[in-house]
Amino acid sequence: MDYKGKKVLVFGSGISGEAAAGLLYGEGADVVLYDGNENLDAGRIKDEILQEEQGRAPEKPHGTVSVVLGDFPESLLGELDLTVMSPGVPTDLPVVEKMKTMDIPVWGEIELAYACGKGDVLAITGTNGKTTTTSLLGQIMKNYKESVFVVGNIGNPYTSVVQDTEEDSVIVAEMSSFQLETVHRFRPRVSAILNITPDHLNRHHTMEAYIAAKERIAENQTADDFCVLNYEDEVLREFGEKVGAQVLYFSSRRKLNRGVYLDGKTIICHFDEPVPVCDTDELQILGTHNYENAMAAVAMAYAYGVPINVIRETLKCFAGVEHRIEFVAEKNGVAYYNDSKGTNPDAAIRGIQAMNRPTVLIGGGYDKESSYDEWIRAFGGKVKKLVLIGATREKIAETARRLGFNDIVMADSFEEAFERCVEYAQPGDAVLLSPACASWGMFKNYEERGDKFKQLVEQL
Repeated sequence: MDYKGKKVLVFGSGISGEAAAGLLYGEGADVVLYDGNENLDAGRIKDEILQEEQGRAPEKPHGTVSVVLGDFPESLLGELDLTVMSPGVPTDLPVVEKMKTMDIPVWGEIELAYACGKGDVLAITGTNGKTTTTSLLGQIMKNYKESVFVVGNIGNPYTSVVQDTEEDSVIVAEMSSFQLETVHRFRPRVSAILNITPDHLNRHHTMEAYIAAKERIAENQTADDFCVLNYEDEVLREFGEKVGAQVLYFSSRRKLNRGVYLDGKTIICHFDEPVPVCDTDELQILGTHNYENAMAAVAMAYAYGVPINVIRETLKCFAGVEHRIEFVAEKNGVAYYNDSKGTNPDAAIRGIQAMNRPTVLIGGGYDKESSYDEWIRAFGGKVKKLVLIGATREKIAETARRLGFNDIVMADSFEEAFERCVEYAQPGDAVLLSPACASWGMFKNYEERGDKFKQLVEQL
């Protein structure tokens, strides 16, 4: 599409919305950036978009930008040539449904970036493990090619790098179900779906709709492309039977005739013949779920043509993702791990499973109405003491006692919780921050919570 002179609505601000608006402005479109939050600073948003794009290419003719906040002006609908949705905005809003009946194309930020960008896309989705796999694959590709961009749900909008892409660029993209709802022609050279478990049902309403959104990552792929899937996920094994791309599986439980699998402690890449990649003891990331993430990255990189020695050396050096079972330090014989990104029980279970020492665990936080039964059951003798904080501490304590776990300590602050952990941990133990709850009410986000934990460790 030639965007010059086209009237384009960007629905929703935030980093994705502003990046999309900036790209369209740079392409000559007349952009209307809309957000329902009337308390935002429209002038600041507009100035940031104009200054960034004009600074990038001052000699280039640009379009226009206006920012609309509050109630949506439905009179605008008759003027639109295209709508670009930010990932956080539901696609079933009445005004969006009306756009569809008026044949106004409704894209997502990913679709816009793909339409305007250059290079090959390697795209990753799944319920858990996306960020680790994307970060690892991005590092592998950076060790193989000059022009590599790591984008998407990982925090760097795809649209923000489009103007820097070249024909030989590689874009490694983490993709959420929200972003995949609004793809149309998006076609990655290699895709991956890591796993499917219930999530975001408040947005998708049914598990079937959530699965369908995830599977859209491969809907435009052909036999020239590759789709990497988890063989141990029944939904994905069934999906593999109908994918148009060449399917490669990975497995942590069995040998595969073609794909990547775990044989004892050795990761094997088997395409034409089985080739050892490395042993799990050589990795800096812990837990079976991380070995699966590594295997998915191996399969994607090898399918794209990366030499096995580049893959092997990158795997050995990869230290993991900040705030996700992140090794912080060993102090006085105690290992400290920051898993602040464990903001729900399912994610926190993986944190527990990764521990290979007796563990003092910090849990609790904002109440998202979660059930903590499975999390407590996952302790499996590893957790020697549970230190609880936040709004959920009584609820979690009650669940733990009902399930027979009574080694519980209550703390009134995060600092007090850390002090109790230092008190109870002995040489050879681990202290793990993996709260199974959001950080709101005590911190702005899980990053701030994890940074505080690391600061307290460094002060020991």
